Amino acid sequence: MVRISLLLLCLLVSTLLFTSSSAQQAPAFVSLDCGGTEPFTDELGLKWSPDNHLIYGETANISTSFNETRTQYTTLRHFPADSRKYCYNLSVISRNRYLLRATFLYGDFDHNNVYPKFDISLGATHWANIAISEASTIEMAELVFLATSSSVSVCLSNATTGQPFISTLELRQLNGSMYTTDFEDRFYLSVAARINFGAESEDPVRYPDDPFDRIWQSDLLKKANYLVDVAAGTVRVSTTLPIEGYADDLPPQKVMQTAVVGTNGSLTYRMNLEGFPGFGRAYTYFAEIEDLAEDESRKFRLVLPDHPEISKAIVNVKENAQRAYRTYEPGFNNLTLPFVLNFRFAKTADSSRGPILNAMEISKYLKKSDGSIDATVMANIASLYSSTEWGQEGGDPCLPSPWSWVECNSDPQPRVVAVKLSNMNLTGNIPSDLAKLTGLVELWLDGNSFTGPIPDFSRCINLEIIHLENNQLTGKIPSSLAKLPNLKELYLQNNLLSGKIPSVAENVISNFSGNIYLSKRGDKGKKLGVIIGASIGAAVLLIVTIVSCICMCRGKKNNKMRKTSAELTNRTLPVQRVSSTLSEAHGDAAHCFTLYEIEEATKKFEKRIGSGGFGIVYYGITKEGKEIAVKVLANNSYQGKREFANEVTLLSRIHHRNLVQFLGYCQEEGRNMLVYEFMHNGTLKEHLYGVVPRDRRISWIKRLEIAEDAARGMVKPSQKQDRNLSWYYISQQLTEKSDVYSFGVILLELISGQEAISNENFGVNCRNIVQWAKMHIDNGDIRGIIDPALAEDDYSLQSMWKIAEKALLCVKPHGNMRPSMSEVQKDVQDAIRIEKEALAARGGISDEFSRSSAHSSSLNMGTTYDLAGSQNYVSIDDSVLQPTPR
Repeated sequence: MVRISLLLLCLLVSTLLFTSSSAQQAPAFVSLDCGGTEPFTDELGLKWSPDNHLIYGETANISTSFNETRTQYTTLRHFPADSRKYCYNLSVISRNRYLLRATFLYGDFDHNNVYPKFDISLGATHWANIAISEASTIEMAELVFLATSSSVSVCLSNATTGQPFISTLELRQLNGSMYTTDFEDRFYLSVAARINFGAESEDPVRYPDDPFDRIWQSDLLKKANYLVDVAAGTVRVSTTLPIEGYADDLPPQKVMQTAVVGTNGSLTYRMNLEGFPGFGRAYTYFAEIEDLAEDESRKFRLVLPDHPEISKAIVNVKENAQRAYRTYEPGFNNLTLPFVLNFRFAKTADSSRGPILNAMEISKYLKKSDGSIDATVMANIASLYSSTEWGQEGGDPCLPSPWSWVECNSDPQPRVVAVKLSNMNLTGNIPSDLAKLTGLVELWLDGNSFTGPIPDFSRCINLEIIHLENNQLTGKIPSSLAKLPNLKELYLQNNLLSGKIPSVAENVISNFSGNIYLSKRGDKGKKLGVIIGASIGAAVLLIVTIVSCICMCRGKKNNKMRKTSAELTNRTLPVQRVSSTLSEAHGDAAHCFTLYEIEEATKKFEKRIGSGGFGIVYYGITKEGKEIAVKVLANNSYQGKREFANEVTLLSRIHHRNLVQFLGYCQEEGRNMLVYEFMHNGTLKEHLYGVVPRDRRISWIKRLEIAEDAARGMVKPSQKQDRNLSWYYISQQLTEKSDVYSFGVILLELISGQEAISNENFGVNCRNIVQWAKMHIDNGDIRGIIDPALAEDDYSLQSMWKIAEKALLCVKPHGNMRPSMSEVQKDVQDAIRIEKEALAARGGISDEFSRSSAHSSSLNMGTTYDLAGSQNYVSIDDSVLQPTPR
């Protein structure tokens, strides 16, 4: 992990102490230009410092085609894609609140053609998943936190694709009571939206207009599925007159001087909230910036159709704010919010003007991790070796991933169970704090130059393995060391220990040899050394012999397998001329049916049950009574024998309860056939847009469950492809990402009930379901693609949006832009949960589910979610809150 060197820390501290005039940068601003080499001041007056004193990571330059010529985005720092975490340690003042911001501009710095995805954490708390989807888009994560110590660690880790990297890291100290909540000792605020409505350009409003450098994004900013469904009659208004405020955390004047007004009586918007559903804090900001006549009024309320309790309060901006051109700030400190937020402000019947909206800010409560039990002890140990790379691994020793030389258990609040510092050239005494790690199981300090005595490890009753050999330790061996109740290995050889060798249990493997001042207890110690030496020698010889035999056998087996594979892919599959039965088909071996068996089962292909570009499917019954579906492949379905052989091999190796069982194949007389179990309920295609009556179409939640089952079936084989199936993918030019594309098309079919390709349903401008769906989704028109056979009260728009947007990611034109199947599966599972919770809110699920739902806050802006039973979300407050001004 990364710790900023003393010189850089001094620079940060000097920045924290710097007090400026109104024309200069505010105090307590830290702006790190990651990968930079020189300090500079940007066009806003913000002072940037390079992070070039970091030991970890490498720097890279970004092409000017990506960075918009802003200096802080011409470089970045990236880290290895390994199991470690890499941290920045920043100085803060305890019990002060801060805004922390990290940004990421990929810019194709590694020319890897794979968009990175990794985690960012604050200390032990997982903060966000950073998923890059465009090389030229700046991704941003913001967090408001209350400091509880003198430093914080921001760490990158767990890369699932590409390398972790960071472009900028910014720390802004906030004033007084800004962003105070009743929950700040247990939760951070992760900023999901901060919007300037009525903005005059796409540029954000930030420092120096906002003295705390909060970034107020323009409502004109073009982002997919963000601030869409805008009501007709929405106009933009502005003023140059000053806006009065009475709290530090109000939006700046420049934000409040612009607004949108619903001239037809309503304002409606829809936007995605990253990180939700969950508990959040949401505030809207109003200021009357139009001059109303004496007989005019502006009254409106928030309208959410299914939640009348939200819609009771009436906003009268001029009256609530006590005068025009003054900010009014109603909001909720604790409510549940969905992933897709639809909101509407509508004027009351006695209002002459439509609603007005100047700004909005929404944050999610992010539960703080308590961190590992041994965090303080491990920090003290690491501080003794601050000049080493491994000693500078900041953050928590266990969470969200452990230090490179540490292993931890899986408890909710983990303990350190192993310290591995073998051959690290360490000197001085063994750190006494190691003896405070009461959960320690393994201690590896061998091969160093430690001096002094062995600490008393009697409190570490779980210790099983102790390696202190090949050091320069002196003094007596503590008698308690050999009496540890779980000890299995004790290696102390080749030191300068003195005194008597302690007695150890018979089941403990130990070695005390090479300590010239250690008394031998007669010949016992000498015999012990000889026995251990002989045992080790014999064991090594035995292992070498076994390994040699294994290698020889594997070599012969691999040669045989390579020969078999080559034969398989270059000749016609064998045809069994003897009668065989389905009961003989088992394991990974594909059963070979004769043409006679196929014709007998299908009555010479009498009953046709399906067709497509691949060929025709026929119904059959074997003589054992097994119902089968025989797919007779069209001549153009496969390019040749090699491809058909590969297909058979692949299908025979995939076994999953959610996938139709592959029974075998037939290849005779130039015909290629695949045999599957027959499914009585028909195909998904038939249920979506086939022969099944419209009133019997499957429900939305059932479609999601089908998708989840299919995704689970696809995830498992893909996890084994490197070991079992990679040659198939190479020969067929298929990858997991092509499967993801196909699955994205299926998701769109599930939403719409439309075929993937249609000359009739998509209009003249769209050739397929992908183009058609993308056009609607990008315009915010989700209803335009929903299957009309689905009743509106039978699905949640939140889950529809989640699946629609994931489907569009799946069908991105390049494979590196698509998510993994496991990611898609997780989103489908989230959508199922959203549907179940929405159904519970409508009274459509069991009392048990309803009772668990009752734990969540009853106030929300869209859908009530069952967060009590989910380990991802934690109920903050069960009280019913009213929107309150501050």
